[in-house]
Amino acid sequence: MRYFIQFSYDGTHYYGYQRQPGHISVQEKLESALSKLLRKEIKTVGAGRTDTGVHASEMYAHFNWEEELPDQLVRKLNSFLPSDISIHALFRVKDSAHARFDARERVYKYRISTKKNPFKQRYHAQFLFYQFDVDKMNRAAKILLEYKDFTSFSKLHSDNKTNDCYIYQAEWKQYEDELVFTISANRFLRNMVRAIVGTLMDIGRGKIEENEFRNIIEKKNRKFASTSAPAKGLTLEKVIYPKEINYET
Repeated sequence: MRYFIQFSYDGTHYYGYQRQPGHISVQEKLESALSKLLRKEIKTVGAGRTDTGVHASEMYAHFNWEEELPDQLVRKLNSFLPSDISIHALFRVKDSAHARFDARERVYKYRISTKKNPFKQRYHAQFLFYQFDVDKMNRAAKILLEYKDFTSFSKLHSDNKTNDCYIYQAEWKQYEDELVFTISANRFLRNMVRAIVGTLMDIGRGKIEENEFRNIIEKKNRKFASTSAPAKGLTLEKVIYPKEINYET
């Protein structure tokens, strides 16, 4: 039987979700807790890998277990796991359901603080002395929806079979001393969101002309895009699945 697990984490001290040799990952912590409680080695498959230092307010993974899960497993997992990982739900899905390949849409938010605030140190990138033209950033962001090949924003030497992604939303909003960028797509490349944000920030600061953004995308070369924005400002907000994956349907 296959189960989905819904959870969230503060990525500050982790090298992303996926296991990394010699580094601490969320997957390692989750699998260790599951294996101890179920008394059998458990392997999980996550909805994505997330970069080092990136957070997730809604993440999913699946694993197989050939019987009904023990009562109160969510509570027990939360008592085993460190405070920066929280389990929200466990539920059975169809045996063919896949946490990564069945995900229809992923939503990320990138948060920037433009005023010194000790309560925004952990989950916001701090750009205290910059002035951003949000209108320019939004006009450039809309251009993303016209393209599907995002090689220019992909981590170099990655093992992607394709760099095609379908972006559904890309929008900046300003809330007094905070800027929030929301982007959703069927999939994302490694480092893609942070590279896009870094480039859009340079457009907002006047370092790159607005009309150059299209050229950067079309060159399909990472060296033409800007430096990636800091990881701590990025959070995976939501992963959307079709209802057909549920066991009851």
